[in-house]
Amino acid sequence: MNPRTAALGQELSKRPLLGDGATGTQLQAMGLAPGACGELWNTEHPDRVRRVNQLYLEAGSDLLTTNTFGGTSFVLESHGVAGRGRELNLAGARLAREIAGDRAWVLGDIGPFGGMLEPLGETPSEAVAAAFREQAEALIEGGADAILVETMSDPAEAALAVRAAKGAGAGLVLATYTFQKTAVGYRTMMGTNAGDAVAAVIAAGAEVVGANCGTELSLEDYERLTAELVAAAAGRPVIVQPNAGAPRLVEGRICYAESAGEFAAAAPRFLLAGARLVGGCCGSTPAHIAAMAAILKS
Repeated sequence: MNPRTAALGQELSKRPLLGDGATGTQLQAMGLAPGACGELWNTEHPDRVRRVNQLYLEAGSDLLTTNTFGGTSFVLESHGVAGRGRELNLAGARLAREIAGDRAWVLGDIGPFGGMLEPLGETPSEAVAAAFREQAEALIEGGADAILVETMSDPAEAALAVRAAKGAGAGLVLATYTFQKTAVGYRTMMGTNAGDAVAAVIAAGAEVVGANCGTELSLEDYERLTAELVAAAAGRPVIVQPNAGAPRLVEGRICYAESAGEFAAAAPRFLLAGARLVGGCCGSTPAHIAAMAAILKS
C-alpha cells in the first residue's frame, strides 16, 4: 500500500478530517461554461485547476479532490473526447498531487457514468466496470492516495465502481451517495435507503462510506442522515459533504443560499452524529471550507 494511503487510514482513526468543497462551482467562476467538459481544463487550463486545489489547501482542507468527476469514457464521449480518458484523469491527479505535496491527501474522483445499467437501462455492467477501472488506474498512477466514488444513486453502479477501484490497486476507497427526502425517509433516486446503500459498497470493499450533494436536503436533514449512515457503517468512517443549500436560479445563474458561517456551524453537529470526514459539495467554496476549518481545527 502507498505509504500516504496507510497514513490517511491511520489519521482517520486519530481525528476528524476536513475535505474540500465544490470544484465545478469554482471552475465556472473562472470561466467554465455550464455543461462544458471540466476535465478538459486539466490539460487546457491547468493553472486554473491548480488554483482551485491551492485555494482549498490554503482554506485548511486535509483532502484535495481531483477534477475528474466526469472522467469515465462514457461521460467524456458525450463531449466528443472518449479516447482521452487516461490522459485527462492522469493530468487531474497530477495537478492535485502537485499542490497537495505532503500537506494534504489526494482523492481521485469518480462520478456516475451517466446512464442506467442493464436490465433497467441498456448499458452492460462489464462495460461500465471497465470504464471505472480505466479511470481509477489513471488516477492512482497520477498520485491519488485514495479513490472517491461519489454522487451515486444506484447501489449496483456504486459497487461496480468500488470493485473497479480495488481491482486497479486502490488501498482505500470512499463511497458516497446522493439522497433525497421522501415520505418514507431518506432514499437514493433508485429508492434505496441508507442502510442498504451502505451495505452494497461495504460488500464491494469500501473502507469509508457516506453521502454528498443532496440538492433538496437541509443541513438539519444531513445531520439526521449522518446518524443513519453511522448506524449502517459497521464501524467504518463516515464522510458527509452536503451542498451549500438548495440551488436556486437567480438572474440566469445558479446560486446557493447557505453562507460560509451557516455551513460551518453545522460541521460540529455532523461530527457529534458520528461523521469522521466533513466537507462540501455543490455551491461550497474555499470560504465555506475555511469557516469549517476555523471551527474544527481551533
